[in-house]
Amino acid sequence: MTRMKIVNFGPLRDGYIDNDGFFDIKKVTIFIGSQGSGKSVVAKLISTFMWIEKALVRGNYEKKWFERKGRLRQQFLDYNRLENYNFEHATIEYQSEAFSFSYKDDVLKIIDGNGKYELPQIMYVPAERNFISYVKRTKELKISSRSLLDFLTEFDNSKQRMKETVRLPINNIDLDYDKLNDTLNLKTQDYKIKLMDASSGFQSFVPLFLVSDYLANYIVKQRNSEENIMTMEERNRYKKGVEDIWKNESLTDEQRNIALSTLSAKFNKSVFINIVEEPEQNLFPDSQKTALECLIKCNNICHENKLIMTTHSPYIINYLSIAIQADILKSKITGLKNEQELLARLEKIVPLGATVSPGNVAVYQLNDTGKILKLPAEYDIPSDNNYLNNSLKKGNELFDALLEIEEDVPS
Repeated sequence: MTRMKIVNFGPLRDGYIDNDGFFDIKKVTIFIGSQGSGKSVVAKLISTFMWIEKALVRGNYEKKWFERKGRLRQQFLDYNRLENYNFEHATIEYQSEAFSFSYKDDVLKIIDGNGKYELPQIMYVPAERNFISYVKRTKELKISSRSLLDFLTEFDNSKQRMKETVRLPINNIDLDYDKLNDTLNLKTQDYKIKLMDASSGFQSFVPLFLVSDYLANYIVKQRNSEENIMTMEERNRYKKGVEDIWKNESLTDEQRNIALSTLSAKFNKSVFINIVEEPEQNLFPDSQKTALECLIKCNNICHENKLIMTTHSPYIINYLSIAIQADILKSKITGLKNEQELLARLEKIVPLGATVSPGNVAVYQLNDTGKILKLPAEYDIPSDNNYLNNSLKKGNELFDALLEIEEDVPS
């Protein structure tokens, strides 16, 4: 089990209020709350520590390199633009299978773990992704955000690997890629339009869909590839290769990182960690449901995959509840005489590949005082009594108040 504790960092003052301050990072983990409450901060810290753990396992860095005072703040938190937060009283702990991390007084301490560790492909999908589809040549952009650059790289990779037209799950529109002009096009029977000229909803959804689908299936191919599985002898040679690179004092930091990356390319990634900010951006409620189903499908391809999201949308939480209820029903249907009939009916409501077990889900609310609270579950379903649904109820209450005033106005 992976878990984390965050206290006095950015807007997160008190951190999680239960379980000694640790919250669990499950197969599907969602953070909700108002703007500025710290949702993205939590997601970015999870991304940062997962990456450090991966770098240590691969041998890109030694523990003592990370443990130097100020190193985390100065060189790694800028990846997600967290370097300007106040670190003076911050406490951050991250515990996983391979390592446990403890950050305090600007020093990171690392303890080896004993659990199983599978090398992940970590993708952070930032909220700023929308403009990527709008510009004509993304490769010519000068972007300061390293997380957005990484997403852009995988977006280009996913385009290059499109061998045929892709049917989008939204509006049944086809997507094709013109390699010569480096443009994505949306096609129907009636028209063809460049993605950069399409609606903001498609500009938001297409990069998210392509990258998530491409990476999830790429990981499956790596898991199933016997050619690239490292034997014990190969692993020993890999370990010695890492040691030789670190001992070579003639290499610059940049040359060392290139050499380590080249060597590590032999080591297959077998897990996909998809960290998505606001999957609902610019999407109609029905399309939000489709986007969530696509993300869950990608997450379900491998048992060890993780999907971590931030959202402002009550529809995302409601559709997640539907996906959980569908999974509960699916388990009850299995083995019945009319199993196939019932599953076919269920498929029309929720794709069978897009259901999620209630035990694999955690939804956390972040309030304006810096606390993280776990959204309670009623009969394994996330409670309707959450910040997002309560905002909808408040709108109804305001409308009722207007009607009361109207009753006192002479007609």
